[in-house]
Amino acid sequence: MSLQTITELPLAARFNLRVGAGNQAAAAAALGCELPAEVGAVSSKAKLRIICLGPDEWQLDVPESESHVIKSAFAAVSAEAPHSLVDVTDREVTFRLEGPRAKDVLTIGCPRDLRDMAPGSGARTVFDTVQAVLIREAEERFTLSVWRSFAPHVRELLSIADAELATGF
Repeated sequence: MSLQTITELPLAARFNLRVGAGNQAAAAAALGCELPAEVGAVSSKAKLRIICLGPDEWQLDVPESESHVIKSAFAAVSAEAPHSLVDVTDREVTFRLEGPRAKDVLTIGCPRDLRDMAPGSGARTVFDTVQAVLIREAEERFTLSVWRSFAPHVRELLSIADAELATGF
């Protein structure tokens, strides 16, 4: 049985947000969405998705057409809520893996025990030594984001893993 789909997703605006504990409420208010407090937790509102990557670090994903909303929101609170907001949109490529073998394909290159990753959670991890952000969107659907320069390598490994698992190798 094949993975069914490995899709490179269209470019979306992506930001890395660093903000200290004393300013997180102001950052959440600027976004209109709570910043998830637990590392690996994901929250969303409308077209915005936020994953907590560390105690004071989040990844913000929105459609490319909405990037100005994020930039404007943080420009408005910069005086009262010091933070670092870095646009990393062009840095990464995101793959969506869907189907009954998606988890199995990912285990070929990811050391995490994906059985412990609940739908709606994520993590910074590696895939075959490549730094990655993995989000489990649903039971059989994941996104895997890697730096653009590694994307062809990761895509090839995902395809090979899918083909091998489909043949029962």
